[in-house]
Amino acid sequence: MNIIELKDKQNITSDDKLSKLYTQFGALLIELKKKELTENIAGAINQAVEEINASTLTENELKKLVKKKQTALLKQIEKELKIVPKNYYQTLWMLFGFSGFGIPIGVAFGLAMGNLGLLGIGLPIGMGVGVIAGLLLDKKAIKEGRQLDVVIKY
Repeated sequence: MNIIELKDKQNITSDDKLSKLYTQFGALLIELKKKELTENIAGAINQAVEEINASTLTENELKKLVKKKQTALLKQIEKELKIVPKNYYQTLWMLFGFSGFGIPIGVAFGLAMGNLGLLGIGLPIGMGVGVIAGLLLDKKAIKEGRQLDVVIKY
């Protein structure tokens, strides 16, 4: 099944953020065309592209629609095919490390020192652990050919 092309919209050039988001979504589609996709995924991609192409929304509403569709597609692709964009795991694990490791380390350190004001010391430690774990998973995804050559930024 072929993936539908994203049509150029004339009214997005005035909004820099929307223009970048729209271009990013187009780059994502180009990368997805290079992968072997299931009928289910290809159908979901085409449905999202058709909805965006047919949309008469402008500026913030269009930006929300594109973000929503892009996020939903990335979640579905990651879940079903284990294909991820660049730095996907690094971003995910940085947040997890910050909250899952950093806060407990900070609390333990603060309690050990008798000063909970030192709670913040654990946050960068946890974030660093998360970034390293994410980098390792991103490298594994590259080796296995599961990484798209596109960086997703919101």
